[in-house]
Amino acid sequence: MKKVAVIMGSDSDLPIVEKALAELKAYGVPSVCHVMSAHRTPQIACEFAANAKKEGFGVLICAAGMAAHLAGVMAGHTTLPVIGIPCKSSNLDGMDALLATVQMPPGIPVATVAINGAKNAALLAIQMLALSDETLAAKLESEKQAMIAGVMQKDAALQEKLAALQQQP
Repeated sequence: MKKVAVIMGSDSDLPIVEKALAELKAYGVPSVCHVMSAHRTPQIACEFAANAKKEGFGVLICAAGMAAHLAGVMAGHTTLPVIGIPCKSSNLDGMDALLATVQMPPGIPVATVAINGAKNAALLAIQMLALSDETLAAKLESEKQAMIAGVMQKDAALQEKLAALQQQP
């Protein structure tokens, strides 16, 4: 199975990234996590991205706040899919990171999830890997069915509650 690299622009992003790491672990997807900066360690980030495919990675997830250039820098140095997680900062509530992550030039695609959307970043990475991994595809399908069942249970409980309210004088 291909690995997923989760790269943070700062160790302060760890509380957000932990959700991605937990989701990858729940699906049995091997992952690594590192701090690399598009601005402070650009050569290290570029070398990691350039070598990621031959090191057995299938997807890169990059979390960064503020200027949030990490995902774009990594995408510029690999042909692997890159998923950006814009992280909320105190300055502009993450809108700066969101715009920096989604505004990639032609030829440098970065899939972008919601601000602080680490769980969905992991699920998107898992879906990408599942294109060539039937075991992962089956796990995703099972989770989707469990999600549907959970919503249906909540609706059934709501209907019971509403019916009881209608019977009251």
